[in-house]
Amino acid sequence: MDIATIILYSVAGLLLILSVIKDKKKTVAALKKAWKAFENILPQFLTIILLVGVLLAIFDKDAISRIIGKESGFLGVFLASVVGAITLIPGFIAFPTAALLLQNGAGYSQIAAFISSLMMVGVVTMPVEIRYFGKKVTLLRNLFAYAFSFLVAFIIGWIV
Repeated sequence: MDIATIILYSVAGLLLILSVIKDKKKTVAALKKAWKAFENILPQFLTIILLVGVLLAIFDKDAISRIIGKESGFLGVFLASVVGAITLIPGFIAFPTAALLLQNGAGYSQIAAFISSLMMVGVVTMPVEIRYFGKKVTLLRNLFAYAFSFLVAFIIGWIV
């Protein structure tokens, strides 16, 4: 464990103790609510981690690098953006997944396209969005968001 992790856990522990001292009932209620939230997201979190683990076991660093690595170029950015656009993963799962992919050979531009299209494009949620905002607004919003994911990928690739 690095020093930053130790500091963060220490601060969290200290604040929890202060919360218990101030109001034990509210602290216990908050901890129960947090545990329920954790239980609700755990299956989703474990599924994605398991899926990524299996993919990392099947594909070695060279394969990941060929598909979405730095040398994969525009095709890798495009593939990553398509996967991001059609996948429905919350941010708290997406960012650790992106870190795992980066550690295993993915390129920064490709991951930027994946994350930005994942967060901004809603292919899976389009029916609901169409119902509330209409077809034209939904399609335009998703089109602009998808195009923006390429801009983000280009800027990240240029900076890094």
